Amino acid sequence: MKTIKHFSMLSNQPAPKNPWPQFAEFISGDPHLPQAVDPDNFVWDFSTLRWDRSKMDKILNPGAMGQTMMKQYLWAQDMLGAFHDSLDNGIDADGTISPDSANSPHFDPSNNVYYGGDALDGFVGQVLTAEAINKAKFLTTFLAFNGDTLGSVDLMQYDPSAGLQYFPHKISVTEEAVATGLPPRWSTLTVVDPSSDLFDQFSLLWATLYFADMMDPNNNSDAAHLAYHEVFDGDPFPADMSTTGEPGPFDLMKGTSRMVFLNIMNMHFDPDSGTFVDKANYSGGQVTRNDSISTINAGYILVDLAKFVDFFAGTPLESDARNALVAQSNFLINKLRDTDGTYFNGYDFHSGVFATTKSVAAQAAAARGLYASYQAAGDTTYLNAANDAYEVLIERYYVKQLHAFRTELDENIARYTPFNFAVIAGALREAALVGEYTEAPAIYTRFFKTIGNQMQLAEGANTGETGNDSDGDGIPFIPEQPDNLPPVFASYGELDLSVTGIETRSGEAVQGFQLAQNYPNPFNPSTTIEFDIARAGDYRLTVYNPLGEAVKTLVDEFLEPGKYRVVFDASQLPTGIYFYELQGEAFRAVRKLVFIK
Repeated sequence: MKTIKHFSMLSNQPAPKNPWPQFAEFISGDPHLPQAVDPDNFVWDFSTLRWDRSKMDKILNPGAMGQTMMKQYLWAQDMLGAFHDSLDNGIDADGTISPDSANSPHFDPSNNVYYGGDALDGFVGQVLTAEAINKAKFLTTFLAFNGDTLGSVDLMQYDPSAGLQYFPHKISVTEEAVATGLPPRWSTLTVVDPSSDLFDQFSLLWATLYFADMMDPNNNSDAAHLAYHEVFDGDPFPADMSTTGEPGPFDLMKGTSRMVFLNIMNMHFDPDSGTFVDKANYSGGQVTRNDSISTINAGYILVDLAKFVDFFAGTPLESDARNALVAQSNFLINKLRDTDGTYFNGYDFHSGVFATTKSVAAQAAAARGLYASYQAAGDTTYLNAANDAYEVLIERYYVKQLHAFRTELDENIARYTPFNFAVIAGALREAALVGEYTEAPAIYTRFFKTIGNQMQLAEGANTGETGNDSDGDGIPFIPEQPDNLPPVFASYGELDLSVTGIETRSGEAVQGFQLAQNYPNPFNPSTTIEFDIARAGDYRLTVYNPLGEAVKTLVDEFLEPGKYRVVFDASQLPTGIYFYELQGEAFRAVRKLVFIK
């Protein structure tokens, strides 16, 4: 493909064979490959890495497309925020260094400056950006819905008062072949769920806003934006309309952001209640809204509004976004927060709060959104509420000795999905950056190692694998992965948090290292393990089955010298012989235990 070859030249990175770029993501699918991965060539030849399309749900969804685009932004902005030379040495942009020819936007192969912080970053960053641009163009050209038909929208002239056009929740796709070695293209698009979903809309707004900021020709705020200017000046991507007279990627992303924001305000904001709602419909020229809002959506719409206020500062849209942000922030605190500081999962205008459960995602989303509100509005009420939500997240949901979070309040079985995992990670990040909680990064790192690593379905060479499970984290190398699973995050995983936890034993001073025999032994369903630590350090107490597979991590943390006790509940395991190992920098011991139901 000519575009791929061009990106290769601009980054000094060899292009892989048989790329199959696609930019319109389906809502879901079974992540399997139709063929075994070629273990010798898959890094540079992508032909054996294609997913089995027969296992995909061929439904386009704006939320899936927006979330994917946001991920493309996060990678691309990091990868394209600097330059490099032919030896892969990084070069910071300063407004004068450029990969281009003098007085020209086109690449000069003789000046030894290439796009991206290194060769691979430059290549991948350009590909991801191209996919995002194509996605936004596809949405606005084919998926704008007026209540009756799909079509295109004029971003420059769009006025919802003259007739709404929005992106519906589900659009069914039929496909047709193009040519051997190329991906199929769509042949028909059919709306199967015409509702407007708030999560869908703010996912798109989130991604297009951040891409617009990346592409902004007037943003000279840092070295990264000076590097971006060279990317969006005509080569490799077209310049903005103020330069060329024709809309470019910047205008596309900015215009799409404006369109989606106007639709969210018109379709989802209830001014009488001061909140957005989860769902809306449009028929016969009339908008009808549902009567509820989830705490997750209430939190994350604040993230978008805060960015919108910043990007559209000085325009009439800024005040609309700011007023909506203040109203939604106050609603979140006053209607969705319980007296103990936890947040309910949602609110219904007729029946009140969703009082049955309180999810970890609701707590994390509340914290994430309120941190954004504080940054946009400068009101310390929002900062205090965000800090309170974060502290509730840690005190009521985080199980320190297991480095994991409960997914429902007071429940021992944690049920993880990519969604609640990401929402927790987002809250931890903002608690560190805005709330200045210094322990948040360490909690995130431990949480990722405990949950994130184990929910990866396969790994490749770029994660340190060389075959089988060479790095010992339980995630096989791609060619050895059962059922041809690709390197993606599992859709669901459970973790038993019923271990009562580690406690300090009082008594005589520690004389040395010791791992005692558990008692009782045999046991059903729980047993106690005691150990002594003579030197401060990181320690891990793990239970293994006879095959050497880890079935439970009881302790994984920094411990001071002392005597400790842990209760191990094996009720979720089959009867049998197990082994428990205590390992630290200066000590390792293994003992056997017997579980009999």
